[in-house]
Amino acid sequence: MTMVSEATRLFPFTDAELANLAQVHGAPAFVYRASEAVAQAERLRAVLPPRARLAYAVKANPHPVLLARLAAAGLSFDCASGGELIRVAALNLPVGRVFYAGPGKRMEELSLALRMGVRVQAEGWEDLARLDALAIGPLDVNLRVHPLEAGEEATRILGGSGPSAFGVDEEDLPELLARAARLTHVRIRGLHCFTASNQRDAERLRATHASVLALAERLHREHGLTLDQIDLGGGLGVAYAEDEAPLDLARFGVNLRELLAAHPWFTGELILEPGRFLAAPTGVYLARVIRVKESRGACFAILEGGVNHLLRPALTGQPFPVRAVGKGPGGIRHTLAGPLCTSLDRLGEVDLPELQAGDLLAFGMAGAYGFTEAMTNFLSHPVPPEVWVD
Repeated sequence: MTMVSEATRLFPFTDAELANLAQVHGAPAFVYRASEAVAQAERLRAVLPPRARLAYAVKANPHPVLLARLAAAGLSFDCASGGELIRVAALNLPVGRVFYAGPGKRMEELSLALRMGVRVQAEGWEDLARLDALAIGPLDVNLRVHPLEAGEEATRILGGSGPSAFGVDEEDLPELLARAARLTHVRIRGLHCFTASNQRDAERLRATHASVLALAERLHREHGLTLDQIDLGGGLGVAYAEDEAPLDLARFGVNLRELLAAHPWFTGELILEPGRFLAAPTGVYLARVIRVKESRGACFAILEGGVNHLLRPALTGQPFPVRAVGKGPGGIRHTLAGPLCTSLDRLGEVDLPELQAGDLLAFGMAGAYGFTEAMTNFLSHPVPPEVWVD
């Protein structure tokens, strides 16, 4: 893959566009191109089997502009809070296009979900019992299960196969299903499993999805569950560096088709919940260099924004792709520090050309887990604008 195509993949704007956006809107700022998310969704849908449905994970980026564009493209939505449900409710979607997951659902949130006609992903007995009390008639729900065997993560986000706050442990299913059978209104009609995040290996995804379908078949045959949905969760990964290979979409699609063919007993829908995969390529974070400092052999570039705007590097230890706008490649190792009064305020150690005060840096793939994940109010620095160019 050429450097030009890599730059296009990691940054949806040219240097000239970024310089102009910073001139017009100032910096720090998040700038987005929503059409990138729609294009990503179409690329993904093109390889999926007909029975697969995309439900955008709102947590990745809940901005109303992005939600509206994805709704117009026909996507469903995966919500994880009452606030996300309210954002999606503003889209006036038909019943059946919204899911609600999360390990700590409050009664009022469940009530809102039922009023919206949302399909709830029950995390345990408490969700099932509360839904049964709220329902006034038959209510189909999906049950989130934490499998004994799950995909492991390089960086712990969902927890892999270890102890988890999410879902019902697989070994506890017989007891829970026996209790659920005595409920008045709730009927378990779907399975939800999501155990690993940001996976770019199509074969590892296949192994994870194969184990979910095998679990679903056991529930069907051993417990008599009739499943109309199997929700495989999200986890579709994106590359954050030029030397990282993106997910092989063609292989991913073939794998899903083969898995469905191997399970003729299941005639319902497969649900996928891409969030990062759709949103990350839309966004760039812009920040200028305030000063450059040498300290005991290290070169620090101190920026206008840090973990108060981009928290992911501090959480995962991985930087966003970054380039100096208007400058060529460079080989000087810089520690990118933000303006906060803590040594935790770091955006990575990266090779860049020689920097000076006023230089503009662009952080790519910042459309997911950027603005709304960050510590925006910490130290009361200015809140960066979010600019949608299309």
